[in-house]
Amino acid sequence: MTLRYPEPLIQARLIKRYKRFLADVAFPDGSEGIAHCGNPGSMMGLADPGSSVWLSPNRNPTAKLAWRWEIATQTCPDGPAAVGINTNLANRIVESALRTGQIKSLSGYSDMRREVRYGRRNSRIDLLLEDAERSPCYVEVKSVTLRRPDGPDPTAAQFPDAKTERGAKHLAELSDIVSEGARAVMLYLVQRSDCTHFSLAQDIDPAYAVAFAQAKAAGVEAICYDCIVTPEGIKLNSSVPLRV
Repeated sequence: MTLRYPEPLIQARLIKRYKRFLADVAFPDGSEGIAHCGNPGSMMGLADPGSSVWLSPNRNPTAKLAWRWEIATQTCPDGPAAVGINTNLANRIVESALRTGQIKSLSGYSDMRREVRYGRRNSRIDLLLEDAERSPCYVEVKSVTLRRPDGPDPTAAQFPDAKTERGAKHLAELSDIVSEGARAVMLYLVQRSDCTHFSLAQDIDPAYAVAFAQAKAAGVEAICYDCIVTPEGIKLNSSVPLRV
């Protein structure tokens, strides 16, 4: 099932990204504008000036900016890749896939709740799956956009693209919940379709790699899926092998 954009996206050219959440863009008619960038990460390889971007019009009357940046384009040896950079869509994509039974390892639960508080560190789990016949399943979703064609693992989708203490905290919370008898799953959602596997960017954040290894040893599961990204919408595609 495709998560469709409410309106057709508009193609533009990136002038620059700055202050993490802002991007100056140029439209084909020569005009310029400012778009909101809904991605707090480094967006390594995805914010090169002059690259093609796709924007959605922001119809919220209280919004300060008229545009939202939805798709980036990365030039790779095997061709240009469309990459969904709006991290706010990741949970919606996974939730839609769960409701239609696309993620087999997470099927069989009768109820699903969003943003439920849990754990000793007062975190919120992205999705909580429940059923009267089995233990609850806590699912943390991470949006993945990084591919480094010139890096140590050139065809891999990688996480994280910047140091993330918050990400390590989530892994620790999931480990705690497993020790209490629940199931915990870290789901890496790759918002692109040109990667052969998933791996951790240990050189970017060694502490996250350590936290992942500890969580895995504690019984936290990890799965990865990629997406087909087009200007019409984003669709969960298929399972991606993990090399971690």
